[in-house]
Amino acid sequence: MPIAAQGLSSKSRPKRRNLSRSARPYKLVALGGTFDVLHAGHRHLLSEAFKLGDVVLVGVTTDRFVATLHKKHQVRPFSSRVHDLDRFLKNRHWSSRGRISALRESYGPAASRKKLQALIVSKGTLASGRRLNRLRRQSGLQPLDLFVVDLLKAADGKPISTTRVRNGEIDLQGRVLKTHR
Repeated sequence: MPIAAQGLSSKSRPKRRNLSRSARPYKLVALGGTFDVLHAGHRHLLSEAFKLGDVVLVGVTTDRFVATLHKKHQVRPFSSRVHDLDRFLKNRHWSSRGRISALRESYGPAASRKKLQALIVSKGTLASGRRLNRLRRQSGLQPLDLFVVDLLKAADGKPISTTRVRNGEIDLQGRVLKTHR
């Protein structure tokens, strides 16, 4: 199972397929998240996914699923999160290549989509990606290539996160708004 990322080794580089059609190494990749407030870290993760795949499945956690995740902050309604994500994809001219779907449980369509080739994860979700691959193998499906994308750091060197934005520590770009002791 190749893992490609900054700082992680890889068994092999992804093969480029059908270069006349696309320079991207995969036809279909996926990533998922809550996408509560679309910050620079989310934009970076999405950008990396769109560099790798011709089509990108973006799973967004449903309101019911979010309630089971024990977030440290309120989360905006699913429809608002999807609206902002859709607007971002349109602004980047990625709408024709992006497919937003509702994540009702941890793995969503990634557990059963036969044509899915790769999953975009962070270091914090790599273990979940490995569990997904075990599930896929048990179901007779090919495991996914896992691509670990480093979390973007705010100006203070700590990761950009929705929790930090909501706490008023940083803005959506990662600029520090106030200091914490």
